[in-house]
Amino acid sequence: MKKYIITPGGPLKGEIRIPGDKSISHRAVMIGSIAEGETIVENFLISEDCLRTVECMRLMGTEIEFIDGNLKIKGKGLTGLSEPGNIRDVGNSGTTIRLLMGILSGQSFKATLTGDESIRRRPMGRVVEPLKKMGAVIHGRQKDTLAPLTVIGSKLKPIDYVLPIPSAQVKGAILLAGLYADGETSVVEREFTRDHTERMLEYFGAEIRRIDSKIILKGRPKLRGQRVNVPSDISSASYLLVAGTIVPDSEITLRDIGVNPGRTGIIEVIHRMGGNLEVMNERIVSNEPMADIKVKFSRLKAVELRGSLIPRIIDEIPAIAVAATQAIGKTVIKDAEELRLKESDRINTMVKELTRLGVKVEELKDGMIINGGAKLKSAVSRSYGDHRIAMAVTIAGLIAEGRVVMENVDCVDTSFPHFADTINKLSSKPLIEII
Repeated sequence: MKKYIITPGGPLKGEIRIPGDKSISHRAVMIGSIAEGETIVENFLISEDCLRTVECMRLMGTEIEFIDGNLKIKGKGLTGLSEPGNIRDVGNSGTTIRLLMGILSGQSFKATLTGDESIRRRPMGRVVEPLKKMGAVIHGRQKDTLAPLTVIGSKLKPIDYVLPIPSAQVKGAILLAGLYADGETSVVEREFTRDHTERMLEYFGAEIRRIDSKIILKGRPKLRGQRVNVPSDISSASYLLVAGTIVPDSEITLRDIGVNPGRTGIIEVIHRMGGNLEVMNERIVSNEPMADIKVKFSRLKAVELRGSLIPRIIDEIPAIAVAATQAIGKTVIKDAEELRLKESDRINTMVKELTRLGVKVEELKDGMIINGGAKLKSAVSRSYGDHRIAMAVTIAGLIAEGRVVMENVDCVDTSFPHFADTINKLSSKPLIEII
């Protein structure tokens, strides 16, 4: 297993374009596969998670190939997929298993989905329950709430569903299943979540609309293949945004970042902390908002993060926690118990690793309290097989008083291939050695 040796050095400076958005890459492959005609995906994220989605769709008969750096998909139409000859392994990808359950619910065949140890622990009941209401037949462990899960394609009916907790993946699974139901399926969300599924379905020709907090989809549309330009991933960008604010004298410009309204919480948090961050050149590409972001070293202040903001920053909280170590005062993060159900228990693992680095941090049931102004010390840190923990601690290592060793970093390839190389390109000398 690989590890990083992080040696603090000079500032991070320059312009860079980071890999494509993971959430949008997943959806482009799935929706392109059930559309009619050809779909070309530019800036597709070639990561372990997204390649699992590609392989799952190939196993159902979709022709997918990489040509000149782009992904070319020959769509099979809504009902053109075929029964796979083997169990499909989604690896560590929660997005793949949850969204695919929606598509599989309306097919004419049976398929079984499984994943790695982490996926087999993660809760699937929140997706299974509404899909069963639509008529799906799903069997799994622990009363159909844990993978492996077998989905037996069925005739689906539309439902009106109120999300009990904010979840773009649950919403997306219901809408994808709604493609196979006669009539209108609606989802009501009490708190706005990222709307990548809605935007992409509309881009491919589905009849979908929002009325206040309700999303309404008309079933049985004819989806048409499209050219999709995937913006760069703001969740991956969050580590560079934080690094730019905490590494002295840094100035970084990130190009073509996706700024979907459900994903821009990290920008709001950095602004609230007093960070010098500018959003520039905003535009719409492939029905998704995109912009360039410039960030500079800043004197940060502590904030309290809770409530409706949390779903918009749930993936970025490990990076935000690192920024909080350098803020003046105590940063309080609450209402984030969902973090305990990720690839690792991210509340517990971040508390452990920040403590190892010399930060005074208190673990809460639903978050943490971080004492700012910390001088980070050298340490040997663990990733727990969680890509976001690995990258967050690596960023912290850039301002430590000595070398930081980040063990088991293979998991970083899940979302941000060449992460260490990207950091090194922004420095006058290599800061991260991979061994």
